[in-house]
Amino acid sequence: MDANFLVVLSAVLLTSIPPSSCSLEPYDMLYDEAVRAFYSGDYSGVVRTMEEALSSYAGVRRSRVRCRLRCQDQHPFGAAVSELGFFDVVLRRAACMDGCIEQDIGVQSRHKISEDVVQDFNRRIPYNYLQLAYLKLKQPDKAAAAAHTYFQANPEHVEMSQNLEQYKDRQGVKEHHFVDREARPHQRSFSAAVNLYEQGDYVEASVLFEEALVEYYKADVECRALCQGPHRFEGHDHLRYRYSLYEVISDHFTQVLHCEHECVRDLATRPGRLSPMENYLPLHYDYLQYAYFQVERVEEALQCALTYLLFHEGDEFMTENVDFYQEMLGHDSEPREEAARYLRRHKQELELLLIGSQTMGVDFTEGNYWSSSGGRDDSTRIPSGTDGGLEYVPLTEKKNVNVAASQPLKEGGPLLHNNVRLVYNSAELNGTQRVLLDHVISEDECVDLQQLAHMVTLAGDGYNGRTSPHTPNEKFEGATVLKALQYGYEGRVPMKSARLFYDASERVRSVVESYFLLNSTLHFSYTHLVCRTAITGQQDHRNDLSHPIHADNCLLDPEANECWKEPPAYTQRDYSALLYLNGDFEGGEFIFTQMDAKTVTATVKPKCGRVVAFSSGGENPHGVKAVTNGRRCAVALWFTLDPLFREMERLQADEVIQTLITQSGLGHGLDINPKDEL
Repeated sequence: MDANFLVVLSAVLLTSIPPSSCSLEPYDMLYDEAVRAFYSGDYSGVVRTMEEALSSYAGVRRSRVRCRLRCQDQHPFGAAVSELGFFDVVLRRAACMDGCIEQDIGVQSRHKISEDVVQDFNRRIPYNYLQLAYLKLKQPDKAAAAAHTYFQANPEHVEMSQNLEQYKDRQGVKEHHFVDREARPHQRSFSAAVNLYEQGDYVEASVLFEEALVEYYKADVECRALCQGPHRFEGHDHLRYRYSLYEVISDHFTQVLHCEHECVRDLATRPGRLSPMENYLPLHYDYLQYAYFQVERVEEALQCALTYLLFHEGDEFMTENVDFYQEMLGHDSEPREEAARYLRRHKQELELLLIGSQTMGVDFTEGNYWSSSGGRDDSTRIPSGTDGGLEYVPLTEKKNVNVAASQPLKEGGPLLHNNVRLVYNSAELNGTQRVLLDHVISEDECVDLQQLAHMVTLAGDGYNGRTSPHTPNEKFEGATVLKALQYGYEGRVPMKSARLFYDASERVRSVVESYFLLNSTLHFSYTHLVCRTAITGQQDHRNDLSHPIHADNCLLDPEANECWKEPPAYTQRDYSALLYLNGDFEGGEFIFTQMDAKTVTATVKPKCGRVVAFSSGGENPHGVKAVTNGRRCAVALWFTLDPLFREMERLQADEVIQTLITQSGLGHGLDINPKDEL
């Protein structure tokens, strides 16, 4: 390594960092403490620590934005005129950000927050806990605000909407209590402006539209700053081994640039929605040009009309408006500079993204960021005005699950085992690629697996230790096949029971593959022994679901009646199945719905040995009704037709089983082949 480079590196690393001026307790620890308080019935503790967790979460975000912007200004890449200069800027900027954030929030900046917790805060799960805690504390006004905030990001949660209706009838709850505590300022101002516009109050509407634009460009700066953090992308881990330093740097910068480029989409998307508001940013200028015309501010109307044409060059109606305004004024004008600068940067980013994607051999398709989906003219033609409708369209070319499958969908193949019985096929379940089977395992085997679940899941092996990933009203526990086999080796559970878990899941896999007449091998994608237990004292007036309506390989968008096959959905999953171990509980029915996530098309009551299996796409939205009493246990299985996405823990479990067969002759059990094809 270059000696001068080492000198620069040493100088940066030895730079003194001022002591912390304050310290924020990590929000994941506060969150965990609040959840524990919830289950212990300490609702005052829930409110105190959950509010602190939300405050800490917001504080960390503010600090990261501020520090990244400050350090970016202090160490611009424009100063990097050589290779050494480039690394100098990178290292100094990194040291600047570390020091700035640590000074802002203390050692919290060094604490790694798990992705699961981050997603909980993104999905506003803390507000669900707060709603219930405030209700227990007889503070319905604050409970209503928490419920409303949660519902904005979870509009498919039908039960929460029912809760909100009940809050309206409670004494002490007023209309102004239903506030979104996480509302984004630019969207709040825009919505308020549209309401005023539709009422004909063009003066106040124009003020709020201008405010919305200021907030939009501010939010864009913050969004882009947050993109400057670490990135981890599926399928990119191999880069460190196969490519040079500059190719790895290029890949990272391409990913960051893509994140920044997609801020257009993020800022136009309301919480809980997958599709952005159509033509969002240009609509501000469209509304403004007509509002200003109505109040005889023609100069501003012309400027906004010209700005709209930056996004939609040659738009017929807006071009007519421009001509009309120019004729009234007797002179021309210029579009707004902030929008022109914004679009220039957007186009430059696109050029760089195309270079980066070509360099790394990654497919990239530019999103249709401004245009409407159906060819509808969004601009307002003088003197008709606009309809003010807020429609939602996809802005990126996503894979719609309604596209025809690559192979014909068939079913009705042999069930492989004499005791397995077909209960209902797809038609009888009012859907496609669905089946309900009984007697897949015996009563004794159900009892054995329930006992195994009790012993293994006591270790807390749920979704990364989270007690209730879907609802605070149930305790959630789970274990993988490999964990069960490890416990068997350690003598903590009977090896026979651990082996039964492995064998039963393989039996389900083989039956599903055969019944749906698949032309290729079905591989395990994930296997989970899961129990959900109703929490005593938390079932009064309960209206939520044990597992909200969703699809397994795509992001369900009930408003648009679509399902987008894109991350963070598990797009590699092709088929799903649930093997039930018991039925001695209340609630917990499995339900299929239409894409609206509301209309139930079929209901399955769990019982020992019953299996419901189905294709994993948007054709099969499903969920689980609340478990209101007792403990519901099942083996949840997801499968893939792509061997590249085989479950790694399953492959390790295969090796364990092969070792057992070789060493101990423990190959007895269910009549299956113990190892997937490799």
